[in-house]
Amino acid sequence: MRIAYGVHGYGRGHATRALAVRQALGQRHEVRLFAGGDAYELLSEEAPVTRVPCLGLAYKDGRRSTRLTFENNLPALLDLLRHGPGVARVLGDLRDFAPDVVICDAEPWTNAAGKKLGVPRIGFDHFGVLVHCKVALPWLDWLESLADRMAYRWLMRWPERVLVSSFFRAKPRRRGVEVVGPLLGEQVQKFAPSAGQHLLVYFNQGSSQISDRMLDTLGSLGGEVRLYGLGRVGRLGQLLFRAPSREGFLADLASCRAVLSTAGNQLMGEAMAYAKPVLVMAEETVEQRLNAREIVRLGIGESMLPAELDRRAIQAFLSRADAYAARAREVASDGRAQAIEWLERWMHELCRERRAARLGAAQTV
Repeated sequence: MRIAYGVHGYGRGHATRALAVRQALGQRHEVRLFAGGDAYELLSEEAPVTRVPCLGLAYKDGRRSTRLTFENNLPALLDLLRHGPGVARVLGDLRDFAPDVVICDAEPWTNAAGKKLGVPRIGFDHFGVLVHCKVALPWLDWLESLADRMAYRWLMRWPERVLVSSFFRAKPRRRGVEVVGPLLGEQVQKFAPSAGQHLLVYFNQGSSQISDRMLDTLGSLGGEVRLYGLGRVGRLGQLLFRAPSREGFLADLASCRAVLSTAGNQLMGEAMAYAKPVLVMAEETVEQRLNAREIVRLGIGESMLPAELDRRAIQAFLSRADAYAARAREVASDGRAQAIEWLERWMHELCRERRAARLGAAQTV
């Protein structure tokens, strides 16, 4: 079976989720990856990748800017709306590859091209928890999520099947939707957790999200801090700036004392697998605020605003780190095997349905 796998490129969580299942699928099927942005860079280290455009958030003065986000993404959105050159290029690539199914991890270009070609689609991401599952939201977040959910539905339409990967449990709203745990690939399993003393810091847009004041705070903690996502390499006192590296990051995660990061689903699942407590500063999105609340509800860490982050707050969090680590050890899960099982089942179902539809159409001619 031929599988086109589209991966959204903002941040690295989408790519690490894809890496967790690509190898297993590739043992039985021919898989072609489509990705842009950060995902393209990470996936290219493992396999050939077809580059596609990428949507993303924009920041100004350390805060998400709705205006800049819209302006920066407008050409790409028009391309999707008008089926412009980006969609046409992916359409041509898909037509040449002739996939039996398209898997879309929040990647709208492969989704649009697959839909236009009539190829069955499987949505596979975390944001779908807001659209396809029942989750509790404060009313202000519920109102804000209306726009996010409408945008997601417009970008991804309605795939024939939906798989949601989530570090917390959620109940599907309808048939054809399943929820599995976070996807932990073979690279995660290569590293055994150990009790190190460094603090691991990761922000997917660190140069915009981490202020000089925050760096001063981190540097004053008295222990080593290893930082990813700032686009720099080297040491500044106790601050060690790391270059992007999947294996290097996992080694630092497995051996750290605790994690300070945004509230991305994939990283939370990996931190739980290594029983690492997390202190999160959610990006200004409903999805990440939901993740942050679930972290607190599960008892695996804490959430705070950037303005609240100071030396005393971090030290107070670290004083409670052992309890969070113990709880993470209790609730950690790996949804990889279950995800592959659902994908295999659905791919065969959808191919049978497509063949039956074609046969029925031919018989009516």
